[in-house]
Amino acid sequence: MKYDTIIIGAGLGGLTAGAKLAKEGRKVLLLEQHDRAGGCATTFKRGDFTLEVGLHEMDGPVQGDINSRIFNDLGVTDKVAFLKVPEFYRFINDRVDVVIPHDPTLAAQRLTALFPDEAGGIEAYFSQILKPKRKIAEEAARDKSVGEFLDSIIRNEDLKLVLLGNLGYFHDDPYSLSLTYYSIAEGSYYSGGGSFIRGGSQKLSDYLANYIREHGGDVMLNHIVTGIHASRRRITGVEFKMKKNNNAVLQTAEADEFVANASMPGIADLLPEEYGSELKKEIQHQKAGASLLTLYLGFNKPLRDLGHKYYSTFVFDSTVKTQKDIPANNRSDYSTRSFTFIDYSQVDSMLAPAGKSVGALCCIDYLKDWEGLERKEYRSKKEQVQASFIERLDQLIPGIKTVIGYAEVGTPSTVKRYTLNPGGAVYGFAQTPLKKVVDTSKLPENLHFASAWGKMGGGFSGAICGGYFCAVAILRKK
Repeated sequence: MKYDTIIIGAGLGGLTAGAKLAKEGRKVLLLEQHDRAGGCATTFKRGDFTLEVGLHEMDGPVQGDINSRIFNDLGVTDKVAFLKVPEFYRFINDRVDVVIPHDPTLAAQRLTALFPDEAGGIEAYFSQILKPKRKIAEEAARDKSVGEFLDSIIRNEDLKLVLLGNLGYFHDDPYSLSLTYYSIAEGSYYSGGGSFIRGGSQKLSDYLANYIREHGGDVMLNHIVTGIHASRRRITGVEFKMKKNNNAVLQTAEADEFVANASMPGIADLLPEEYGSELKKEIQHQKAGASLLTLYLGFNKPLRDLGHKYYSTFVFDSTVKTQKDIPANNRSDYSTRSFTFIDYSQVDSMLAPAGKSVGALCCIDYLKDWEGLERKEYRSKKEQVQASFIERLDQLIPGIKTVIGYAEVGTPSTVKRYTLNPGGAVYGFAQTPLKKVVDTSKLPENLHFASAWGKMGGGFSGAICGGYFCAVAILRKK
């Protein structure tokens, strides 16, 4: 089989790249080892409940932003519904309980009323994250950590924690998170608000996969790439086979251009030794980001009936007194680990039938705490974690455990199994201050990267933009 472009992986980066290339007349083959397209932008069904794997809220889209321009180009806007999320988040610990709106002016006013002695620091914070991206780029050469920045402008530790409520959207430690990266990412939520995709993120992934097919491309699910061929400093083709068939015949396909929508460590293992060793050398000092643990929940009634009224709630344990306590808490016992709870019934999510609802509890987690367990031990640990978090949720929303119709825990092992990401990392490489850009000049010139492990970083917007710009770069080559 011969194509113009072969894409390895059907996450949002690969899907967006494939859709753009197919639209422009390129013959595309997209290979995905999972049984559905989307990577972390997927859903799964359990009885009446559609459970959302990855999307809590996506920044934007709003008229004129990059997401809207991409969606308009690919026809997404007319086919996929984006629901505005009512507030940015609610932050709660044993000392503070505050709702942060998406509007930065209102957010600053609310925080100033709560922390009047920190008015100057609050102004400095919003000035930083709302400044033009060009100015942020100019400061990148002297990038520092978010933790260092907050310490320099704010004295009140609880205010720092409130501002770091959604830190888990990006990283696990404010003292090793790039301020430049954080400013752009967090600023996009304040400037453009947040959205949830009606019906779940699978709607977007399926739309893009079908768009590729409708424009003459092939999308092959349940097919895993087992090797990459190269000759004279160019990738020439790939080997692949059906994943769940022990008798599957090894197939090959050739193309002029290749897009890797997979982890860079994984691609390094697939490349011929000459290039694989170069890539491994280049990324050896890059650190993979953290993973996540998610408790998926189906409820037999909307949580509004229990008096709950918040979409995103970030619960910080009382043991987290300062931002320096966050990394240790992320590795603490699950009975004290800080977590996020999303109540999808606060919007018209279409994830459950009338009279029922869906939610998700999520916390930072690490693969090494789940590796090496026997099957029975693994299941037992999941049951213990589930019970612990349900009890804590019942303290937050009294009566919630009595309306649970379904519960299931996904661990970092689950993330690794379905994405093949090392460590179950969900955001690719950690976005550390002055993070080195991966130099691909010694790799074949027709190999391109479009994933959370690439230049744009993780998250829905990072993957979508990375995939789109990758496609544009390929189109400009000829």
